[in-house]
Amino acid sequence: MAPRAGVRTRTRGRSAAVARSRTPRGEAPRARVIEIQRSRLLAGALGAIEDLGYPRVTVAHIASRARVSRRTFYELFDDREDCLLAALESVVETIRDELARTELAGLSWRERVRTGLWTILSFFEREPVLARVCVVQALRGGPRVLERRERVLMELARAVDEGRCESARGVECPAVTAEGLVGAAFSIVYGRLLRGESEPLTGLLGELMGLIVLPYLGPAAARREEARPLPVATSSSVARVAYAAAGENDASGGGGGGGGGDPLAGIPMRLTYRTTLVLEVIAQRSGVSNRLVADLAEISDQGQISKLLSRLQRLGLVENADAGRVKGEPNAWALTALGHQVAQRLGTSSRNEREAAR
Repeated sequence: MAPRAGVRTRTRGRSAAVARSRTPRGEAPRARVIEIQRSRLLAGALGAIEDLGYPRVTVAHIASRARVSRRTFYELFDDREDCLLAALESVVETIRDELARTELAGLSWRERVRTGLWTILSFFEREPVLARVCVVQALRGGPRVLERRERVLMELARAVDEGRCESARGVECPAVTAEGLVGAAFSIVYGRLLRGESEPLTGLLGELMGLIVLPYLGPAAARREEARPLPVATSSSVARVAYAAAGENDASGGGGGGGGGDPLAGIPMRLTYRTTLVLEVIAQRSGVSNRLVADLAEISDQGQISKLLSRLQRLGLVENADAGRVKGEPNAWALTALGHQVAQRLGTSSRNEREAAR
């Protein structure tokens, strides 16, 4: 059957094995591009809310900071509230994951509350932008955001309410006590963040624990909690949300990936579907040549692949791993340190590890 007009035929000579290997992967790179765009929009939303305040932020502000079109925004989110709600959900899930790693099961009620509170305060201290957006700005959100916030507070209140089983004194406390305690603790953290005080949030641990245990265990237990030393912070790494670097001043500026921020923020180009495929190929096959990159990324024009690789090299994402090659020999492309960070953000590294483990 002859090809339809306007449809470019595949380059002759490609092996059937290469074509078969690409077929089941057809949608995977596109899905990662969507994930990148979503992550950038969430980062743009958080940065815009931090700088302008939620009531003043528009979809245009978010799309501009994310360096994506308004059309792309509306393909992924219904409106700005939907975007903020997605950001809140990601933060909640990140904190939930950190709590899961503390292995609270088996601890006494008091130790569960103390460890959980320390984990939350530590997260907010590490991520001040996320803390202010989630604790301060979320109160200015729409009904869906406020409803989600209320469900989070009720979940925390249920954990605190278990204190009623700790003593005869606790049994006498009404169920609403836990809601009042969580609300009071939340208000204290809210005030600290709103005023922008420099004291670390983790310094509130003793006072807040004293407040929480007082109605259930009495004044003596409350004083002991207030006097306890703070836990020793561990040096182990913790999971961070994909847009933890949302506090950048301008996504179009400066050096990429510096200071532990978003490695995508300082790259002055859009990571298109084609660019994502090229980075994926190099991440999978270090030392790959121009021709093989083009073949695996399905780019038939060798001039286009040469220009794209040269641009990625100027941006510091790839390097020629065989700089001393004889003239005429093929290039051998590898990712730089920044390139590896970007590849990880694209999801390529984690995907490779999962596939290798099978």
